[in-house]
Order: sequence, then C-alpha cells, then structure tokens
Amino acid sequence: MRIVDTHCHLDFDVFSEDLEKIIDRARNVGVTKMITISTKLSNFPISLNIASKYDGVSCSIGVHPHEAGREGQTELSDILKHTSHPKVVGIGETGLDYYYDTSNSKVQMESFLTHIDAARTSKLPIIIHSRDADLDMISVLEKEYSKGPFTGVLHCFTGSLALAQKAIELGFYISISGIITFKNSQELVSTVKEIPLTNLLVETDAPYLAPVPFRGKKNEPAYVIKTHEKLAEIMDVSINQFAQITTTNAMTLFSKIASHDNFSRKD
Repeated sequence: MRIVDTHCHLDFDVFSEDLEKIIDRARNVGVTKMITISTKLSNFPISLNIASKYDGVSCSIGVHPHEAGREGQTELSDILKHTSHPKVVGIGETGLDYYYDTSNSKVQMESFLTHIDAARTSKLPIIIHSRDADLDMISVLEKEYSKGPFTGVLHCFTGSLALAQKAIELGFYISISGIITFKNSQELVSTVKEIPLTNLLVETDAPYLAPVPFRGKKNEPAYVIKTHEKLAEIMDVSINQFAQITTTNAMTLFSKIASHDNFSRKD
C-alpha cells in the first residue's frame, strides 16, 4: 500500500531534531511521498533543502495568508524563479483566512491573486487555505478561473458543501486532514460523503491536527494512515482501494512527484 501525505510542514522547528526518524516512521507505514508546504518565502530555502535531501519528499513555494502581512508584498517573480526546480511541485499555501486577524483581508487577497497568477503561469497546482471565507473563495475561484484555467487543492477542508462543489466543478481536489476523525466532525463527514473519490486527497497538516488516537500530540506524516482508515470507512471502500485512489489523485495533481524516487536518503 502506497500513501501520499499531500500537506505537511517538515521545515518547522518542531521537526528539526528528529526529522530522519519521522521520515523513517512514515516509510514504515507506507507513506511513500510527502509534500512539505511553504508558509513564507523566508523559510523556503529550508523546505527546498529538505526536499532536495530526501527522495520521496517534495515542496511547494508560497506565503500563508497568516504571513501575508508580515512577509510584505509577494512579487510574482519571487515565486516563479523557483518553480522550475524539480522538487518544487506546487504553489502555496495561499488563500483567505478570516478566522484569525493576523493579516487584513485586502493584503491576503492581493497575495492570493499573485499566487493564482503564479499557478496559472507555471502550470503548477495551487494549494489553497480557506477558513471562514467560503463566499469570497467561491467568488475568487470563479472569477480567476474565467481568466484562464489553473488547478489545485483546497487543503485541510472544513468548508461548506457549496465551496466543495464549486471547487470540484473547476477540477480542483479536496484534501481532508485528521479533523475527520474528531468526534465533532459530523458536518464534515456529511460533506465528504458528497465528494467523488476521484477528487479526494489526504493530508496530515503536520505538526498540527493529529488524528485520533494521537489527538493532542505532535502530528507527523506516519499518522496519515489513521485519516485514510477513517475516510475509507466513510466512503465504504477498503483501505487498500482508498489508498490506491488517493495516491493516483495525488500523482495526477502533483504530477512532478511521479518522477521522484521513494525515501532513499541522498548523502
């Protein structure tokens, strides 16, 4: 069984002391690919170094909406100059987050639109963070897609069915995290049941949101197996079938990772 953790943050300090062991634990449960997701351009060299050091690990480039104000204006050229690197497989994470007041909505929107331009130009998928912003997100996706197609994923999805349906209509994927294993996730479960298997991805968002039975602990890519198990149960398919489908989905969206070898460390 092969599994892809499509969204984790291996560049975070919390992983710095035992990253090798974390990658080994992931490999031991069948996680053959991981994408470490950029949250700010100032940390991108760390992400790229990790991705370059380990086969089976890739990265993205982008600025999280929480960081949009602190990072300053993101220029299109700042993103595009790195997109030809073989280990850079996506743009983001970017998007809109109205839950926290860390960056004002105008700054977030400007950053988001720059990332969309980068995705459209580079032909790499965009990794979208959306929280408490469903209506604006639907509007932006519709408007921007009409200017020229681009593809991507709504990561760590907890939004409305309407947002999921609009994203799927545009050919996007929906990525589900360990939140789906939480007791209070009934509404999300109902939404997930309406999503075609061919549009689903799975992620940890490590070090955050560890699935049950690890909830409250530092999350890591190996724990994505628990989210797979829960989603396979919800979708009424075997864990092996579900893993095969979501791995195919991940390889389709993040097409550059198909050329990367699995987990042999580069010395």
